[in-house]
Amino acid sequence: MEIPENVKKRLSIPADEHFYAGHTACQGCGASLGLRYVLKTYGKKTIFTIPACCSTIIAGAWPYSTLDAPLFHTAFETTGAVMSGIEAALKVKGYKVKGEDGVMVVGWAGDGGTADIGLQALSGFLERGHDALYIMYDNEAYMNTGIQRSGSTPYGAWTTNTPGGKKHFLEKRHKKKVIDIVIAHEIPYAATASVAYPEDFIRKLKKARDTPGPSFIQLFAPCPTGWRSPTDKSIELARLAVQTAYFPLFEYENGRYKINMPSPKKEPKPIEEFLKYQGRFKYMTKEDIEVLQQWVNHEWEKLKKLAEIFG
Repeated sequence: MEIPENVKKRLSIPADEHFYAGHTACQGCGASLGLRYVLKTYGKKTIFTIPACCSTIIAGAWPYSTLDAPLFHTAFETTGAVMSGIEAALKVKGYKVKGEDGVMVVGWAGDGGTADIGLQALSGFLERGHDALYIMYDNEAYMNTGIQRSGSTPYGAWTTNTPGGKKHFLEKRHKKKVIDIVIAHEIPYAATASVAYPEDFIRKLKKARDTPGPSFIQLFAPCPTGWRSPTDKSIELARLAVQTAYFPLFEYENGRYKINMPSPKKEPKPIEEFLKYQGRFKYMTKEDIEVLQQWVNHEWEKLKKLAEIFG
């Protein structure tokens, strides 16, 4: 159905759809929402590089695709390298890359393919300074292959290789700060975003598009299947991750930090608010929850200090 122009002007996100219905994402999938928002922002002039991950399945196998844009399926560890090659080839062919009227080269990979398997290729992409955007959609485990822990899995989480129960063998390492690793490359633009705040995400996508050089966005994207959470709670969980400061929203732009929290004057909610709807955290003890809360507090205070000093 065609949306009238006067209605489009009142919408807070773009009205155009370039993400087709009938895809194979699970109910409540945060990754599929993220892909939809990227396509709403960039439209058909987008070239995706997607490695082995849930989004490979969501996008579909040739000759079918749920994305109204070109897509290169690639090996698990090579997202950064392949998108670098696409960007270089476009420039050789005379295409404008980035900018409102240019082609957007987007690497779209999960946390396993970014924080772990693809970290070397990501680092090379950032170091070489390509005009492209890498998006890590963060659902905090290897969901497509059976819910194994990744470097982005939080402390206390159940996965198939960090099971709970009598032995209490849960994840004992804290979430890897991939965004900090990226910022260490001193790129022009990096940010965190959440599917629960699409206006903020789309604003950051536009800024990544309009900033020359490599850009990176870490997108929080709930996975009801792996998190053992109700499918109708995905947006609420993504919102609570921000409200508890477990996953704060911020930008790093040319050496400066800016916090983008929706209610900046409010103190973060306790981490239990984020944990309570998720079966993956049901084995945590009170001591475990306190360990995670202390980590959240420490990281939040560190971010505030960075914004104060380098804001």
